[in-house]
Amino acid sequence: MTQPQRDRLAAAQAELLRALLAGGDVPAGFDAERVRVERRALLAKRRGIVEMIRPDVAAELGERFRPLFDAYAAAHPKEVGTRFRDDANRFADWAVARGELAPPRRRRWWRRAT
Repeated sequence: MTQPQRDRLAAAQAELLRALLAGGDVPAGFDAERVRVERRALLAKRRGIVEMIRPDVAAELGERFRPLFDAYAAAHPKEVGTRFRDDANRFADWAVARGELAPPRRRRWWRRAT
């Protein structure tokens, strides 16, 4: 494979990833419906992982968790190299900043003697 061919392939792959993960346009030559289905599946997977990592956030948000996470994910695509724990914590911070989630209680490193 020549360098120009590699460059075209890399550009096509990047375009497909933008369509799948960041709401970009479906690249030419791809079935829009299949890309939509895969996009939805990847979002559900990301949402499920965040729910497993931060069950406290999901429980507090209840029925609002799914639509709020989907809104967060649309505005904040997961970045390359970002760990899921970081993604889950960023979502929690986002929800707190929007007033959807109570701020976390500060933990004290000491306890009062009782």
